[in-house]
Amino acid sequence: MAYFPRFAGDFAPLFQLLDDYDVHRSSRPKNRKATPVRSFTPKFDVYEVNDVYHLEGELPGAEPSNIEIEFSDPHTLVIKGRVEKNEVANPQTAGQTSPTKSHQPTVEDDDEDEDNKSTKSSDSHPTQLVSQKQTEPTCKYWVSERQTGEFYRTFTFPTRVHQDAVKANLTNGILSLQIPKEPAPQVKKIRLE
Repeated sequence: MAYFPRFAGDFAPLFQLLDDYDVHRSSRPKNRKATPVRSFTPKFDVYEVNDVYHLEGELPGAEPSNIEIEFSDPHTLVIKGRVEKNEVANPQTAGQTSPTKSHQPTVEDDDEDEDNKSTKSSDSHPTQLVSQKQTEPTCKYWVSERQTGEFYRTFTFPTRVHQDAVKANLTNGILSLQIPKEPAPQVKKIRLE
């Protein structure tokens, strides 16, 4: 991502759509079928104060161990990683407040002989049916808006940066980076002997 002044606020959604398409096309190998890998593009603020570039990006739920920050060349910073969603343990189905028991219908007759026969035959079936119906409830999401999966961002700076002095911090889901500019190279004169 190169840095240029914002000139077209009205076209920002279109540019975002093109960026998403470009990321999708570049991440998929051409010789393999597409796999359902969920990915997203975290939002970053980039600003410059004196001799330092500042990057602040939203990565809610990210663990520091799942984030990689590296330089691919003297001007380009790469931030990649993964944000995972915690799985829900034994959730109840949406709208269900408590587990319900199924009741088996019974038929009662006036004749005692028939009643004894029906009781004997109905005693074995309810336990089988109840055991079959006692399964774990499955999780049913009503809304899933959180951004999870893999992410990959590149930032290209207009000047050389001092790679060894970069400071990174992840606090409350905000990744903050301070990238100092490298001082302009000093001209070295070589004396002839």
